[in-house]
Amino acid sequence: MNAKIVCLPGDGIGPEVTSEARATLELAARKNGAVLEFEEHLIGGIAIDHTGTALPDSTLAACRKSDAVLLGAVGGPKWDDPNAKVRPEQGLLAIRRALDLFANLRPVKVHPALADFSPLKLDRVAGVDILFVRELTGGIYFGEKFRKTEGDVTRATDTLTYTDREIRRVVRLAFKLAEPRKKKVTSVDKANVLESSRLWRSVAVEVSKDFPGVALEHQLVDSCAMRLVTHAPQFDVIVAENMFGDILTDEAAVLAGSIGLLPSASLGEGRIGLYEPIHGSAPDIAGKDKANPIGAILSAAMLLRHSLGLEEAAQSIERAVHQTIADGARTADLGGSLGTREMGKLVRDRLA
Repeated sequence: MNAKIVCLPGDGIGPEVTSEARATLELAARKNGAVLEFEEHLIGGIAIDHTGTALPDSTLAACRKSDAVLLGAVGGPKWDDPNAKVRPEQGLLAIRRALDLFANLRPVKVHPALADFSPLKLDRVAGVDILFVRELTGGIYFGEKFRKTEGDVTRATDTLTYTDREIRRVVRLAFKLAEPRKKKVTSVDKANVLESSRLWRSVAVEVSKDFPGVALEHQLVDSCAMRLVTHAPQFDVIVAENMFGDILTDEAAVLAGSIGLLPSASLGEGRIGLYEPIHGSAPDIAGKDKANPIGAILSAAMLLRHSLGLEEAAQSIERAVHQTIADGARTADLGGSLGTREMGKLVRDRLA
């Protein structure tokens, strides 16, 4: 098969980790009979510097014509003014919305050799294998916003809005993903307070009727946050609205020992997906060959699985990463001294 991949290296360490992910992606695809064509485009802070916008029209046009998008990271101190009219993060929100990528998949799996790197005790993280499914295009991040001053009082409003359709499609995806796993979905809400959460819960119950072999449990977001610290191995697939999912997935990142290890995929109803490590641009180590490329490399594996349908190629990357870590390879975030390029090469050596 032939496929077109758009690379968006972005800012900070993005270009470094994306380079290693691309090289690994090419090797795995080639070994499985696939030919990949790559294009590179701007997004985020570097796009603001060159074009005045965080998501240039040319970038979006290329992404729409591609089979998948591989992203590095966006943002950094240079553009870190919360009152700025144009910010790097706007590019990420805009591309998800434009491509209708409504579900963010974040697997959190603890490697036995790295369990000691988690700040939690071993018995709290051993056996953790969670797949988060976060709704991406609705909720408070996209609702109506305004700020108004009347006399000596300033009032700000952010509106949390969801439709039943938006909820149904992401919850249905969560159930489908749970079927080949441990057949359990935890739906996160705040139904004791929020009307949007009451709609979320009712739709989740409705969808569950189509998946009689998958168990559904409801969990309030605050108690879910607590259980992630105390009983994380009990979870299988967790589905949550946009803001709740954003917060919970960052909390869960510490379970694996380093945020540099974790991949993600943003998916819609079609083939195209956006794949990126969950870490940020880490400007303090940008250009120093210190970043951990594993999260980006595992994101490339998700690209092969979800957008290209190359399951064996995806698994071959995951096996190579597992073996590399088991053999003791460590970047600085894991207490080692390997650089970005060397870590990527070690993974590809095992892949080859």
